[in-house]
Amino acid sequence: MSRFQFPKSIQSRPVYGTLSARTGKAHLMVADAEGAEAILDLAAAEPALMARVHVIYIPKDTGTTYVERLRAAAPAQLYVGPSFAAAQPRLRKALADAHMGLQIYLAGTEGLIGLAMQDAIAAGFPDGAIQTEHRGSVARRVQCVHCKGITEDVSQSPFVCAHCGLNLFVRDHYSRRHAAFQGVCIDAEDPGEVPASEGLYQ
Repeated sequence: MSRFQFPKSIQSRPVYGTLSARTGKAHLMVADAEGAEAILDLAAAEPALMARVHVIYIPKDTGTTYVERLRAAAPAQLYVGPSFAAAQPRLRKALADAHMGLQIYLAGTEGLIGLAMQDAIAAGFPDGAIQTEHRGSVARRVQCVHCKGITEDVSQSPFVCAHCGLNLFVRDHYSRRHAAFQGVCIDAEDPGEVPASEGLYQ
């Protein structure tokens, strides 16, 4: 299984649940990589729901592993895209064209969930209409607090900022505005004194 039990942390750190079917005429599901498993679990539990579902899926490094299974679940619409950036115009149009009562389901990596939630909230959807479930990689989307650059899929701390080259410690502090965790220079007072990198949850 691709579920991970996140340890307790500070209040700003996102908390994820488990997707469950809700009453509604329209449903939008956005997922990446192993997030497809959450959609497939929901489809298995509520197969009739899929006739009203628009699925936007980004396989990432899972390739075609889940694509045919998603197609076999018979959603009303299925879009498979190469990246979130490529899928984002479709997501924004689906949100802009939606009627009252659209139910939104986000599943997969924290980066995908954060970015898709940003778009949903910007389109006027309340938190209560958005469900999230983490599946797969625990790598984070991290913003350097010094240069403001974003580095995707960070799995080690400390790591080197892809934009300014500083050695950053990855904090649990999460910015919803940037859909990213915060990275802070770890050797500002003692340049070059950098501990060995470790996995984020080691």
